[in-house]
Amino acid sequence: MRLPFFVYGTLLPGEINHDLFLRGRTEHEEPARLNGAVLYDGPGYPYAVEERGGVVHGELVTALPEEYGELLVALDRLEEYAPGDPCSLYERVERAVVRDGADTAVRAWVYVAGPAVAARLRARGKLIGSGDWRVR
Repeated sequence: MRLPFFVYGTLLPGEINHDLFLRGRTEHEEPARLNGAVLYDGPGYPYAVEERGGVVHGELVTALPEEYGELLVALDRLEEYAPGDPCSLYERVERAVVRDGADTAVRAWVYVAGPAVAARLRARGKLIGSGDWRVR
């Protein structure tokens, strides 16, 4: 399934991983939000943790069709996501994301904190109250 990606940290425009992974590989990048999640500050990058009532701000990124497969593999590797591995830092999940200025949601891939990481963050992590990595 070729879904767009919702990015909210180092893959945002102006951040280090945007140029390394996304520049020249996308059709569209537009502001969006993920409802039902909060943002925690990690060691140099954020984690989205699913939680009712929260909002995470970021960008909805649509990959060029010819780049999609390679980009998916590269982002899974960057996020240290391995399907079915309970030690993964992140999990890639399909979630509803809302474009800024729109009321309708689109389905997108989102990298959220893996279960063990999410539990640690909930217990003693540093919450980014704005839900926006750029204004932390």
